[in-house]
Amino acid sequence: MEGSMQCNANYVPLTPISFLERSAIVYGDKLSLVFGNDKYTWSQTHQRCIKLASSISQLGVSHHDVVAVLAHNTPATYELHFGVPMSGAILCTLNTHTDSSMVSLLLKHCDAKILFVDHQLLDIAKGALDILSKSSTKLATLVLILESDAQNSNTYVSPETLIYENLIAEGKLDFEVKKPKDEFDTISISYTSGTTATPKGVIYSHRGAYLNALSTVIINEMISSSVYLWCVPMFHCNGWCVPWSMAAQGGTNICLRNLTAKSIFEDVFKHKVTHMGGAPTILNMIINAPLEFRKPIPWKVQVMTGGAPPPPGVFAKMEELGFYVTHAYGMTETYGPASICTWKPEWSCLPQDVQAKLKARQGVLHVGMEGLDIKDPVTMKSVPADAKTIGEIMFRGNNVMKGYLNDLKGTKNAFKDGWYKTGDLGVKHPDGYIEVKDRSKDIIIFGEDIYISTIELESVIYNHPAVFEVAVVGRPDEYWGETPCAFVKLKEGYNATEEEIMQLCQKSLPHVMAPQTVVFGDLPKTSTGKTQKYVLREKTKAMGSLSKIKCISKETFFNVK
Repeated sequence: MEGSMQCNANYVPLTPISFLERSAIVYGDKLSLVFGNDKYTWSQTHQRCIKLASSISQLGVSHHDVVAVLAHNTPATYELHFGVPMSGAILCTLNTHTDSSMVSLLLKHCDAKILFVDHQLLDIAKGALDILSKSSTKLATLVLILESDAQNSNTYVSPETLIYENLIAEGKLDFEVKKPKDEFDTISISYTSGTTATPKGVIYSHRGAYLNALSTVIINEMISSSVYLWCVPMFHCNGWCVPWSMAAQGGTNICLRNLTAKSIFEDVFKHKVTHMGGAPTILNMIINAPLEFRKPIPWKVQVMTGGAPPPPGVFAKMEELGFYVTHAYGMTETYGPASICTWKPEWSCLPQDVQAKLKARQGVLHVGMEGLDIKDPVTMKSVPADAKTIGEIMFRGNNVMKGYLNDLKGTKNAFKDGWYKTGDLGVKHPDGYIEVKDRSKDIIIFGEDIYISTIELESVIYNHPAVFEVAVVGRPDEYWGETPCAFVKLKEGYNATEEEIMQLCQKSLPHVMAPQTVVFGDLPKTSTGKTQKYVLREKTKAMGSLSKIKCISKETFFNVK
């Protein structure tokens, strides 16, 4: 009985709010945020967040009400990651690339009481509220985020408009921060990309955010002197939980509004950046930057990348410039990165091409995740670690979402059989590391028994010196079911032919895997840099069937010129 009472007395719900409180004490005079000429210390950031929480509470927000944010990677967006939960409300960061129609849909779905909006996105926010005004939906209170520079001179502000900085100025510093009574309380809602359907609202808990933030600190080797450049959108999985990670270690955040190769290199050198993150499209932007910007960095910049697996060659090119990439894997439902390709010292002695292939794998679960496995989705048995048998990648643990907002059926389906089923297909290597082969909907099935990985095919095509980006999808075929179709974007000033791409693949892979169609042009992307393969699949449907000959062998078909 005494032991049980002691345990209850020591129970304090985990919340990333505590990270900010600690850094205000330990690193009070140290820079927390830098954005152009605007600079704040951890003590100032702590005080601003308390006053922000105070003003949010005064706007009629109750416990567990939703506060939405439509803003770029600025100090205000960072502060709202603390100020909103400190008020007892739930944070909902919205995709800055969506239109008014989608914003109105999401505001209604999450029933947001307040909408903080960046001055550059004001028209989108007004359009969304105008749409909602035509329905019975109660409109969210709009708060405008301005900046101190001259670019705001063109922004008209009506007298009745609430201004972000005014809320902070009017907030009470003695406000009692509202920490969760239960660490499984919701801290935020993050919407999925919604590339093929309406975005789903993914629910994060204080506990999950706390543990994922600490896991990110560990796997990225962050310390108090770390300087993080914000290339990952804070609206995407709450910036992979890094806002809370940086507060845990008292590092310095470099906010970046306009993401270009030039701005990345300039900020890396100016602020001595040590850490950053980004999708493979960001890595591509860096290694293909104009020569006047692309110069080697004399210190090590650690980069975490996630999303579609980058081709192995990207890792070597990044290292030549001083960027050392660690490959992570995850999704909105896992708070961002959930597995990590942890590097083993003995691998450093291997040839560069072998190292690159090892780095391109998705690795093992990170320290905050309890379960990662590849299973047969029907029998739920683990696949053998033979690097060949394909199964579905599944997670379980504290860093998996609570569920989908207002979607009980979707939540039940996601957690059927006690694991979160990702829909991604992969293999497990003998050393226990996993490797994604494809999305279940992207794998190309040729005939009845040949499964072609689009990721593997894309990696080969990317090795062509003229290729900037590539995406492979299945082209419907009357006889074979599907044949590989490659959509290729070439580097500026470079040329390549369909025949060259095909021959490159035939040299490296079985002919059955080589693309039978190559299309050159830009690739459709989501706001987070993911290629919209469903758009490309629609294009292949419009192309029609390639196969005109019936009842011939696979070998004959794939050698027809």
